[in-house]
Amino acid sequence: MLAAVYTALALGANPVAADPALEALRQGEMRKLVVHSDPAAAGDAVFFDRDGGKLRLADWQGQVVVLNFWATWCAPCRAEMPALDALQGEMGDRVAVVTVATGRNSMPGIEKFFEDAQITRLPVLLDPKSALARQMGVAGLPVTVILNREGQEVARMIGEAHWNSPEAQAVLIELASR
Repeated sequence: MLAAVYTALALGANPVAADPALEALRQGEMRKLVVHSDPAAAGDAVFFDRDGGKLRLADWQGQVVVLNFWATWCAPCRAEMPALDALQGEMGDRVAVVTVATGRNSMPGIEKFFEDAQITRLPVLLDPKSALARQMGVAGLPVTVILNREGQEVARMIGEAHWNSPEAQAVLIELASR
Protein backbone atom coordinates (compact mmCIF):
# COMPACT_ATOMS: atom_id res chain seq x y z
CA MET A 1 0.00 0.00 0.00
CA LEU A 2 2.73 2.48 1.00
CA ALA A 3 4.66 1.67 -2.16
CA ALA A 4 1.58 2.45 -4.27
CA VAL A 5 1.23 5.84 -2.60
CA TYR A 6 4.87 6.70 -3.28
CA THR A 7 4.59 5.50 -6.86
CA ALA A 8 1.57 7.74 -7.39
CA LEU A 9 3.43 10.67 -5.88
CA ALA A 10 6.50 10.03 -8.01
CA LEU A 11 4.41 9.94 -11.16
CA GLY A 12 3.33 13.53 -10.84
CA ALA A 13 1.72 14.45 -7.56
CA ASN A 14 3.93 16.65 -5.42
CA PRO A 15 2.32 17.86 -2.22
CA VAL A 16 5.00 20.49 -1.64
CA ALA A 17 3.99 22.64 -4.60
CA ALA A 18 2.72 25.17 -2.06
CA ASP A 19 6.30 25.72 -0.76
CA PRO A 20 7.71 28.20 -3.30
CA ALA A 21 11.23 28.32 -1.78
CA LEU A 22 11.73 24.59 -2.13
CA GLU A 23 9.86 24.35 -5.41
CA ALA A 24 12.20 26.93 -6.97
CA LEU A 25 15.20 24.74 -6.06
CA ARG A 26 13.80 21.56 -7.62
CA GLN A 27 15.63 21.71 -10.95
CA GLY A 28 16.98 18.99 -13.23
CA GLU A 29 16.90 15.53 -11.67
CA MET A 30 15.57 17.01 -8.44
CA ARG A 31 12.18 17.44 -10.15
CA LYS A 32 11.78 13.68 -9.48
CA LEU A 33 12.14 14.29 -5.74
CA VAL A 34 8.77 14.03 -4.01
CA VAL A 35 8.73 16.34 -1.01
CA HIS A 36 5.98 15.62 1.50
CA SER A 37 3.77 18.38 2.82
CA ASP A 38 3.87 16.66 6.22
CA PRO A 39 6.72 14.50 7.57
CA ALA A 40 5.97 10.77 7.71
CA ALA A 41 7.17 8.11 10.12
CA ALA A 42 10.26 6.24 8.96
CA GLY A 43 10.92 2.56 9.50
CA ASP A 44 12.30 1.19 12.73
CA ALA A 45 13.42 -2.24 11.50
CA VAL A 46 16.86 -3.45 12.47
CA PHE A 47 19.62 -3.51 9.86
CA PHE A 48 23.31 -4.28 10.28
CA ASP A 49 26.80 -2.87 9.92
CA ARG A 50 29.54 -4.91 8.25
CA ASP A 51 30.43 -6.60 11.56
CA GLY A 52 26.86 -7.69 12.28
CA GLY A 53 26.15 -4.86 14.73
CA LYS A 54 22.46 -3.95 14.94
CA LEU A 55 21.39 -0.49 13.83
CA ARG A 56 18.16 1.47 13.49
CA LEU A 57 17.46 4.74 11.72
CA ALA A 58 16.98 6.28 15.16
CA ASP A 59 20.77 6.00 15.54
CA TRP A 60 21.02 9.02 13.20
CA GLN A 61 18.33 11.08 14.95
CA GLY A 62 19.44 14.70 15.26
CA GLN A 63 20.97 14.61 11.76
CA VAL A 64 19.47 15.15 8.34
CA VAL A 65 19.87 11.80 6.58
CA VAL A 66 20.13 10.93 2.91
CA LEU A 67 19.07 7.27 3.14
CA ASN A 68 19.83 5.31 0.00
CA PHE A 69 18.57 1.77 -0.65
CA TRP A 70 20.77 -0.03 -3.18
CA ALA A 71 22.12 -3.42 -4.25
CA THR A 72 25.30 -4.62 -5.92
CA TRP A 73 23.31 -6.15 -8.79
CA CYS A 74 21.45 -2.88 -9.52
CA ALA A 75 23.15 -0.92 -12.35
CA PRO A 76 21.48 2.44 -11.57
CA CYS A 77 22.43 1.99 -7.89
CA ARG A 78 26.04 1.42 -8.82
CA ALA A 79 25.99 4.43 -11.16
CA GLU A 80 24.84 6.85 -8.45
CA MET A 81 27.06 5.56 -5.64
CA PRO A 82 30.12 7.73 -6.52
CA ALA A 83 27.91 10.85 -6.35
CA LEU A 84 26.60 9.77 -2.94
CA ASP A 85 30.19 9.25 -1.79
CA ALA A 86 31.12 12.72 -3.06
CA LEU A 87 28.03 14.18 -1.36
CA GLN A 88 29.18 12.74 1.96
CA GLY A 89 32.55 14.38 1.40
CA GLU A 90 31.06 17.74 0.41
CA MET A 91 28.14 17.97 2.84
CA GLY A 92 29.09 15.59 5.65
CA ASP A 93 28.80 18.45 8.13
CA ARG A 94 25.15 19.05 7.09
CA VAL A 95 23.83 15.61 6.15
CA ALA A 96 24.66 11.99 6.85
CA VAL A 97 24.63 9.78 3.77
CA VAL A 98 23.44 6.34 4.87
CA THR A 99 23.61 3.67 2.17
CA VAL A 100 21.86 0.39 2.91
CA ALA A 101 22.44 -2.64 0.69
CA THR A 102 19.08 -4.35 0.72
CA GLY A 103 18.36 -7.97 -0.15
CA ARG A 104 21.01 -10.42 -1.27
CA ASN A 105 24.39 -8.70 -1.37
CA SER A 106 27.57 -10.52 -0.49
CA MET A 107 30.13 -8.73 1.64
CA PRO A 108 32.92 -9.61 -0.84
CA GLY A 109 30.78 -8.19 -3.66
CA ILE A 110 30.15 -4.94 -1.76
CA GLU A 111 33.82 -4.60 -0.82
CA LYS A 112 34.94 -5.20 -4.42
CA PHE A 113 32.45 -2.68 -5.76
CA PHE A 114 33.49 -0.05 -3.17
CA GLU A 115 37.15 -0.65 -4.05
CA ASP A 116 36.60 -0.57 -7.83
CA ALA A 117 34.42 2.56 -7.64
CA GLN A 118 36.72 4.17 -5.05
CA ILE A 119 33.88 4.57 -2.53
CA THR A 120 35.67 5.64 0.65
CA ARG A 121 33.23 7.77 2.69
CA LEU A 122 30.08 5.65 2.75
CA PRO A 123 29.19 3.08 5.38
CA VAL A 124 28.69 -0.58 4.53
CA LEU A 125 25.24 -1.30 5.92
CA LEU A 126 23.12 -4.36 5.23
CA ASP A 127 19.39 -5.10 5.16
CA PRO A 128 19.74 -8.76 4.13
CA LYS A 129 16.08 -9.70 4.50
CA SER A 130 14.87 -6.32 3.20
CA ALA A 131 13.03 -5.71 6.48
CA LEU A 132 13.73 -1.97 6.52
CA ALA A 133 13.15 -1.63 2.78
CA ARG A 134 9.78 -3.39 3.01
CA GLN A 135 8.77 -1.37 6.06
CA MET A 136 9.54 1.83 4.15
CA GLY A 137 7.66 0.80 1.01
CA VAL A 138 10.71 0.34 -1.21
CA ALA A 139 9.41 -1.57 -4.22
CA GLY A 140 12.38 -1.12 -6.57
CA LEU A 141 15.93 0.18 -6.50
CA PRO A 142 17.46 2.63 -6.11
CA VAL A 143 15.33 4.65 -3.71
CA THR A 144 16.63 7.60 -1.73
CA VAL A 145 14.73 8.92 1.28
CA ILE A 146 15.48 12.19 3.06
CA LEU A 147 14.93 12.14 6.82
CA ASN A 148 14.71 15.26 8.96
CA ARG A 149 16.48 15.66 12.30
CA GLU A 150 13.52 14.05 14.06
CA GLY A 151 14.01 10.92 11.96
CA GLN A 152 10.88 11.50 9.85
CA GLU A 153 10.67 11.07 6.11
CA VAL A 154 10.35 14.44 4.37
CA ALA A 155 11.18 13.51 0.76
CA ARG A 156 11.76 10.52 -1.52
CA MET A 157 13.16 9.82 -4.95
CA ILE A 158 12.64 6.66 -6.93
CA GLY A 159 15.48 6.07 -9.38
CA GLU A 160 19.02 7.28 -9.66
CA ALA A 161 20.26 10.84 -9.40
CA HIS A 162 23.53 12.71 -9.32
CA TRP A 163 23.29 13.47 -5.60
CA ASN A 164 26.35 15.70 -5.54
CA SER A 165 25.04 18.07 -8.21
CA PRO A 166 24.53 21.75 -7.34
CA GLU A 167 20.75 21.21 -7.70
CA ALA A 168 20.73 18.31 -5.25
CA GLN A 169 22.94 20.16 -2.78
CA ALA A 170 20.68 23.23 -2.93
CA VAL A 171 17.60 21.12 -2.15
CA LEU A 172 19.40 19.31 0.69
CA ILE A 173 20.66 22.58 2.18
CA GLU A 174 17.09 23.92 2.17
CA LEU A 175 15.72 20.74 3.75
CA ALA A 176 18.52 20.76 6.35
CA SER A 177 17.70 24.35 7.29
CA ARG A 178 14.21 23.41 8.46
